[in-house]
Amino acid sequence: MNFFFEVLVGGLLSGVMYSLVALGFVLIYKASGVFNFAQGAMVFFAALTYVGLLELGWPWWLSVPATLVVMVLVGLLTERFVLRPLVNQPQISLFMATIGLTFFIEGVAQLAWGANVRGLELGVQDEPIQWIMDSSGINLSKFDLMAAVVAAVLVTLLALFFSRTRIGRALRAVADDHQAALSVGIPLQYIWAIVWGVAGAVALVAGLLWGARNGVQYALTFVALKALPVLILGGFDSIPGAIVGGLIIGATEKLFEVYVGSRYLGGGTEGWFPYVLALLFLLVRPEGLFGEKIIRRI
Repeated sequence: MNFFFEVLVGGLLSGVMYSLVALGFVLIYKASGVFNFAQGAMVFFAALTYVGLLELGWPWWLSVPATLVVMVLVGLLTERFVLRPLVNQPQISLFMATIGLTFFIEGVAQLAWGANVRGLELGVQDEPIQWIMDSSGINLSKFDLMAAVVAAVLVTLLALFFSRTRIGRALRAVADDHQAALSVGIPLQYIWAIVWGVAGAVALVAGLLWGARNGVQYALTFVALKALPVLILGGFDSIPGAIVGGLIIGATEKLFEVYVGSRYLGGGTEGWFPYVLALLFLLVRPEGLFGEKIIRRI
């Protein structure tokens, strides 16, 4: 039983980090209805910029705010030069624009800082918490716990910000109906700029955590793909859905890998099981657990 709880808790902690990546998608989608395919590239760019500044001799306490400023600027520039010129264009045009933006950000990042794989240390080792192991026999990683706490705090703060503040209420109005929001005086472009700036900040936190776990490398751009099952389960426009979806994906992929994949399928199921689960979920509830149901009248 201790082993089961160890696997479950480890999966839930990983799920919180998945939620952090999915949150960047949710923020953009709620404000503009755009699936920002470039979110993974932003995560990679943030981690690479932070490590690059450290290599230049900057202290970490200066590199973090400097990278934050850079990522907020990336978000603001994206809104100004990519999203704004495509207002009222078909959604597929906006989606294709974010795909092009992905390759542009990846190229700029590697041009500026190089393409070598780098390590990233946050001061917390990926080793068991001894007193938990001694008291319960459960092997819980210090890094996983720290990453989950940081991700959970950020997700909670953003959820409160967008649910309790005037900007959050304006965001919900924009998400419901752009034209109606404009008619009551909500500055649409101002809201978009704020959301893209926040998405850049979220990409920084996700980049630091995932970079410390997997190394700062090009593969970080594919972190975005792991958020897709989370979004499908939770709903593309729901912050609580991103949290719940991340926990479900994190827990189920670990349990399936340990109790089914490694025993009967030769392992490696963590790479594809979340997508199979999401596909099955689409057949039952395509709008997600917390997504708004779409009713079309003919």
